[in-house]
Amino acid sequence: MSKKNSLSKRKKQHEFDLQREKKAKEEQAKKLQAKKSKMKIDGSEKKKKGSSFKVGKKKVKTKLSALGKAKASQAMELDN
Repeated sequence: MSKKNSLSKRKKQHEFDLQREKKAKEEQAKKLQAKKSKMKIDGSEKKKKGSSFKVGKKKVKTKLSALGKAKASQAMELDN
């Protein structure tokens, strides 16, 4: 048998692969848990900030575009 194909070598490699997979799953679970807890914290902060809100009010533009000015001046001329 070659050195690559020896039973002890394959057995050690298999155990190493299993350990690596287990470690990767644990790290992924930790990251997911951290992400979930972070999302919960962020959500509560957003709720606190958004406690004051306006109902039924629209933003009013204060600056008129050139087209808007022209329309407004025409409307003023028609009213006079």
